[in-house]
Amino acid sequence: MLTRKQLDLLRFIQQRMRESGVPPSFDEMKDALDLKSKSGIHRLITALEERGFLRRLPNRARAIEVIRMPESLAAPTVGQGEVRRFTPSVVEGGRAKAPASKMPLTQATDENGRAMTIPVMGRIAAGTPISAIQNQSHSITMSTDFLAGGEHYALEVRGDSMIEAGILDGDLVVIRKQETANTGDIIVALIDDEEATLKRLRRRGSSIALEAANPSYETRVLGPDRVRIQGRLVSLVRRY
Repeated sequence: MLTRKQLDLLRFIQQRMRESGVPPSFDEMKDALDLKSKSGIHRLITALEERGFLRRLPNRARAIEVIRMPESLAAPTVGQGEVRRFTPSVVEGGRAKAPASKMPLTQATDENGRAMTIPVMGRIAAGTPISAIQNQSHSITMSTDFLAGGEHYALEVRGDSMIEAGILDGDLVVIRKQETANTGDIIVALIDDEEATLKRLRRRGSSIALEAANPSYETRVLGPDRVRIQGRLVSLVRRY
């Protein structure tokens, strides 16, 4: 399944190829998708290439070939409709116990107020950030002793970048929904409105560092305008 921006980019490239026979430049693609930097285009093209929609030809400038288009082309093109907002943005999937559906972030307590139902919103990358879409897969029930005040959601961890923080591939992390966090907190970060990842937050002057808990992964240092905090880790659930 493609994200909105991946689909928009694929359509833009295909349309330009039909009109002129020449792929658009990275600057043209950046402007068409209203991105702030060409690095976002690089990530989108890589994702489309990995999914078998595009092919880059070596040793040739602007050599991009559209191999195929998605079966469903119902999503609006660039400039049409509203951009879907992140609440939260995660990768579709998880241990679905019911058909996945796009649902609002909701939770409920039992009659004694001691347990709470938390929506599981798919998967989050604890490794290289992965493209972000919203999809609730199922829900879990937790004691309120393991929660903070406010709204919560859960994510299934994919990757090993947080293993030294005790977070393993396949764990469920429970996140308190919030837009601010303190340095040292483990957060869900949305990068360039397109990638979601689980990392430790560090402040470096006016920049934000997203720090892994695995020496195999580099710390990413980004401008504050490129990162939006989507929540803070409060609990972890592990199945054996």
